[in-house]
Amino acid sequence: MYKFPKDSKLNNPEFIFGVATASYQIEGATNVDERCDSIWDTFCATPGMVYKQHNGDVACNHYNLYEQDVDLIASLNVDAYRLSIAWPRIIKEDGGVNQKGLDFYDRLITALEKKNITVMATLYHWDLPQYLEDKGGWLNRETAVKFAEYAGVVSQYFGDRISFYVTLNEPWCSAFHGYRYGIHAPGIADEASGFLACHNLLLAHGMAMPILRKNAKKSQHGIVLNFTPNYPVDESSIEAAQFADDEHTHWFIKPLMEGKYPSSVFQHFNNYMPIIEDNDMAIISEKIDFLGVNFYSRSMVTNGRQGKVSDTILKKLERAEIRILESDDVLEDETKAEQLQKLMNQKESHYLSVELQEVERTHIGWEVHPEALLKLLTDLNSIYKLPPVYITENGAAVDDHIVDGVVDDEQRYRYYQNHLLMVHEAIKMGVDVRGYFAWSLMDNFEWAEGYKMRFGIVYVDYETQERTLKQSAIKFQEFLGARKKGLL
Repeated sequence: MYKFPKDSKLNNPEFIFGVATASYQIEGATNVDERCDSIWDTFCATPGMVYKQHNGDVACNHYNLYEQDVDLIASLNVDAYRLSIAWPRIIKEDGGVNQKGLDFYDRLITALEKKNITVMATLYHWDLPQYLEDKGGWLNRETAVKFAEYAGVVSQYFGDRISFYVTLNEPWCSAFHGYRYGIHAPGIADEASGFLACHNLLLAHGMAMPILRKNAKKSQHGIVLNFTPNYPVDESSIEAAQFADDEHTHWFIKPLMEGKYPSSVFQHFNNYMPIIEDNDMAIISEKIDFLGVNFYSRSMVTNGRQGKVSDTILKKLERAEIRILESDDVLEDETKAEQLQKLMNQKESHYLSVELQEVERTHIGWEVHPEALLKLLTDLNSIYKLPPVYITENGAAVDDHIVDGVVDDEQRYRYYQNHLLMVHEAIKMGVDVRGYFAWSLMDNFEWAEGYKMRFGIVYVDYETQERTLKQSAIKFQEFLGARKKGLL
């Protein structure tokens, strides 16, 4: 089982341990109970965008298997479950409320309540209704208004039954992957669009906060940001690394904490900046009760033409190129060459990142560097007055296989052990970390990577939908079981 120093707060039952998933990645059942299409349904149907053109039509069939999945969650001895609610299941195209969608999450939350599992619900984990994208999506300020209305419907219905409301999951990915780099839905590759989508997403968060507080007074309300801290490869790259952090980290957290965007990025991309109305930053910086931190890896930075880089983005762009080249079909109005040129344009707008040799990497190619999580948490805490922090995603993609009924995911459980030790150290150094959610409960649809990458602590056989605990899950089960019994 996982082990920590005797005095570690992680050994205290007050520290929340949980597992996390997202609606489109696990639910399936995309065409039942009046669910509307999402941008990911459309994106998956676009040749060359997703590995082998996989989609979320079935995924883990959680929509139909939620009861056994809740039993599975309970068997792990975790305290909480972070799920996401699918906007396309809740609000119809005509603006009406789909009761069947609410009923599903009611059944799911009721099942969790019976097991005394705390609910953290993300309201937006990337599955924007396609009918809103048809009107501009996150490039349309009105979408922020629609999100606040949707948040009101959900929070009024469930109230305090949801203990933690997360407005947005990783607006960096929604804005930059979706509207700037074009490698996630809706597949738009345009600098100005990326920054505009970011602003409207943060505006949506701010607009929703007072509504959530009104409808769920006893609940905690916050947002989840993803962080890939940038490290200079040498002293000559320090300034480049600082700029990269401004662009990819502080561009999202600074407006939330201080009501302003980093001036360095604003000046550098001045021609691409969105129009910011008078009260926007006050809305965006509405006080949050907690900050969710998603962390997987770091990025190495070297000097370059524009002073910005992301090793993770570069790898994703390269895999997107491979998907296009391997695709047998193309859109009627777009050739393979044109699709590849879009990706090339995005590559050239970043520096070529430095890939360290002889370092450990996960199956998806990300470096394993636990110390970066400690530095991230302590750095953010020194720069901003952070509210309570929850690690809302942390995990590793491993090339898992079942052998005689066992999945020995040694790299993953070692990854968890070492990253949890960094959380322990961060708490000792004064960061108010109150919980940790492993990504993910089970293998699922990994966005543009399809079902190729497995992040789960539970193995899913997609043909049979059979679930098998991996060794990483068993170690959580053992540690949390011992904690509940006061044996630590």
